Amino acid sequence: MSSTETALGIAGGVRAGRRSARDVLEEHLERIEAREPELHAFNLVVADEARVAADEVDRRVAAGDDPGPLAGVPIALKDNLCTRGIPTTCSSRILEGWRPPYTATAVQRVVAAGAVVVGKTNLDEFAMGSSTENSAFGPTRNPHDPTRVPGGSSGGSAAAVAAGFAPLALGSDTGGSIRQPAALCGVVGVKPTYGLVSRYGLVAFASSLDQIGPFARTVADAAALFEVIAGHDPRDSTSIPGPPPEVSLALDEGVAGLRVGLLAELRDGIAPDVLARVDEAATALEAAGATVEVVSVPAVTYGLSAYYLIAPAEASSNLARYDGVRYGLRVDAADTAAMNAATREAGFGAEVKRRIMLGTYALSAGYYDAYYGKAQRVRTLITRDFARAYEQVDLLVSPATPTTAFPLGEKTSDPLSMYLSDVCTIPTNLAGHAAVSVPFGTGTDGLPVGVQLLAPAMGEARMFRAAAVLEAAAPAGEELR
Repeated sequence: MSSTETALGIAGGVRAGRRSARDVLEEHLERIEAREPELHAFNLVVADEARVAADEVDRRVAAGDDPGPLAGVPIALKDNLCTRGIPTTCSSRILEGWRPPYTATAVQRVVAAGAVVVGKTNLDEFAMGSSTENSAFGPTRNPHDPTRVPGGSSGGSAAAVAAGFAPLALGSDTGGSIRQPAALCGVVGVKPTYGLVSRYGLVAFASSLDQIGPFARTVADAAALFEVIAGHDPRDSTSIPGPPPEVSLALDEGVAGLRVGLLAELRDGIAPDVLARVDEAATALEAAGATVEVVSVPAVTYGLSAYYLIAPAEASSNLARYDGVRYGLRVDAADTAAMNAATREAGFGAEVKRRIMLGTYALSAGYYDAYYGKAQRVRTLITRDFARAYEQVDLLVSPATPTTAFPLGEKTSDPLSMYLSDVCTIPTNLAGHAAVSVPFGTGTDGLPVGVQLLAPAMGEARMFRAAAVLEAAAPAGEELR
């Protein structure tokens, strides 16, 4: 079996009885065994549990049942998604030994659709980072060039798909944590509209921004996974009522008649080879029948500043629950307050501590209005500017990242430089809209370039249509070794 076989191709074969889910799984486990020591995409591979799940899929097929649209497809899960009885670490020591008593809704849905979970993937601790170097368990490496980062924070999921460990993966996107690693690893990464995919069972980083979404090698596979995980969930108070958009049926509709805006503000500071690919992508959309014009969304230039006040503020509140009392790591001390402090000192890494302190300061009396309140007003400005842009066009196009994958260690001593890695993706999270990164050729260094398509809330159908067009028009990239 080829490492580039699609999820839909695997599911079709398993559902028709032409191949077994067990054989599919064993082939992927062999691939994991061969390269995982080099790449470290996973925190945990659940081979035994996966074999049981694959055998159950085969039993159902043999009995004449249909296991679902993802029958027998191996899938990797970011290790901040709760899985009942299976360790969930968020790549942090603070959750040492914790086995969740429940399973995330998105995970329940992929399992119900017949997918086979192969493992929990590495991430920046509590999803705070852009390179997967902030993991307590060591960095993940880019399958295209192991001296480079895979992006973050969902770098393990992106690397797992790029390396052929699984055709599908789930990640979470708070400021670009799906799209940025997808771009650097040359796979498709989708950030759905806020509320379209349940966050129940996703360990919270910044609750008003977090969103679960798909990784896949193809746009059609990403669409299939999106349709499985999207939809209302009464256990998530922010879940959107009503049916989600149907996207797979729209993939062949093309872009004739669509209006596409080339986002004017997300060009400064972008590497020339990345910008060249974005311009080629815009030309490809125009050649396919879309009208393309330059569109301004002025307030996106303030997105990074607003995000690094709002997200740390929410994180400082969400992470207050890790106190050494109820679960996870506990460092004993003379009294409760000292135990809390010692546990957090030992359990959290430097980046998490930095963001907790930043967020606590932004929320403190005397500074709340000056920092957090002002950041929220900027967030409103960004949302309004996007709304005005979407009166002119149906979609926006921009780079997904400023550069191709950078060397491991290059930015770890300079947090601001690292934060700038997400400058193209953050504005969408602040607005709560949809976006996707689609591989579109390589940069001058031969590494993948991702082009980002942005859509208004609930605009996934037209976004996937354009993504399919870009995928078909993409220049040939470097082959994985």
